[in-house]
Amino acid sequence: MSVQERIRRAASEVFGWSELRPGQGEAVERVLAGCDTLAVMSTGYGKSAIYQIAALLIPGPTVVVSPLIALQSDQVTGLQREGAGGAAAVSSFVPSGARREALEELSEGSLEFLFVSPEQLANDEVLADVADAGPSLFVVDEAHLISEWGHDFRPDYLQLGAVAEAIGRPPILALTATAAPPVRDEILSRLGMRSPEVLVRGFDRPNIRFGVERFHDAHAKRRALLEQVAAASKPGIVYAATRRHAEELGAALVGEGVSAAVYHGGMGRAARTAAQEAFMEDRVDVVVATTAFGMGVDKPNVRFVFHSEPADSVDSYYQEVGRAGRDGEAARAVLFYRSEDLGIRRFFAGGGGDDESRRELERSRVTMMGEYAETSGCRREFVLTYFGEQFTPPCGNCDNCEAGLVQAVAVASRPWPGGSRVRHAQWGEGVVQRYEQGAVVVLFDSVGYKKLGLEIVLQRDLLTRA
Repeated sequence: MSVQERIRRAASEVFGWSELRPGQGEAVERVLAGCDTLAVMSTGYGKSAIYQIAALLIPGPTVVVSPLIALQSDQVTGLQREGAGGAAAVSSFVPSGARREALEELSEGSLEFLFVSPEQLANDEVLADVADAGPSLFVVDEAHLISEWGHDFRPDYLQLGAVAEAIGRPPILALTATAAPPVRDEILSRLGMRSPEVLVRGFDRPNIRFGVERFHDAHAKRRALLEQVAAASKPGIVYAATRRHAEELGAALVGEGVSAAVYHGGMGRAARTAAQEAFMEDRVDVVVATTAFGMGVDKPNVRFVFHSEPADSVDSYYQEVGRAGRDGEAARAVLFYRSEDLGIRRFFAGGGGDDESRRELERSRVTMMGEYAETSGCRREFVLTYFGEQFTPPCGNCDNCEAGLVQAVAVASRPWPGGSRVRHAQWGEGVVQRYEQGAVVVLFDSVGYKKLGLEIVLQRDLLTRA
């Protein structure tokens, strides 16, 4: 039986999946071959299927690093329900006796999956028990948390490269739903991945309509946001840049007769849990939240994700809008935008640390978010090429395409294919991201994203193949 047939059989007989999505089977195959693998797939695409299938086909236990206790619990429950081998979680919320029992089962070979937080792996006793079990696969879920480029950075993730070595250096499978090239590079470096296979798949969400509502007046923008939330099909999520703004919008929506809850990191744990559960259980129609409302929010019927201000990057924005329409039905992602809104993002991007290149890249990521808001091109193409997936516009399901503003850029006007490396005399090497009418966007290793006029580039020979 071929490797592909074994993968399909495990997917069907154990999990009942009649077919796998593009990239899932390919990633499993690479893991089975012992290759370190980074799978970058959109929110809700089914990244966990990769390690679940691979684990069943590799002798020895699988250790899964997962950042949220709720996520660990959901995965354990699901695997136990499927009868896919023993599964248990080790966290600070698990009684000490249950933790000890799980680790003993792991060492005895009766536990196929161990879910653990990075904080637990900082415990020498836990780390020694995991190492003694000789795991055959080390999975890092939500791997973007190892990157300091994102707002979700978790310092405890920085130890995971050393953890992999301490437990015998099994193949590493890193999974994330948000990883533009700089984030991918940092994941590979910090985890010490060896000759890794990088798979980027499934970022196109054709059922989500992308749009931007542009305003000059802050009051008019706020009024439009409230009116559109009230009129939109529910349930939905509204993201706000600050805790104060989230509370103000939540109160205003309730005043408009909308069933809404607020969620942000400044609230107590009980209040946050109550707000999230009310939303997940359809007891409120709308949650108004900061970026703290993120991982673990897997609600299939979210009909809209509105942003009252731009996110800090296209990475963050696409991860957040990816919480809409997971059931495959039509959903909307709308950014309510004033150019002045980028000011606070630029302020935070320009501060902290002495690394000049890091500040340059952070600022360029904010600039790209502004470019997304102000482009007259296909918004879907903008996002997909940002993540390294090529797409030929028009998409037909964004505001610009529907308005007839978008025309496909002729191949002849693309002197360097998307994804190819080029060199600039001042900024060094970079990767061609995408083309607009008369312009090319390049992600430079040293200074981040730059948008260059094609005519000048060609006249002055500013870019050459690297």
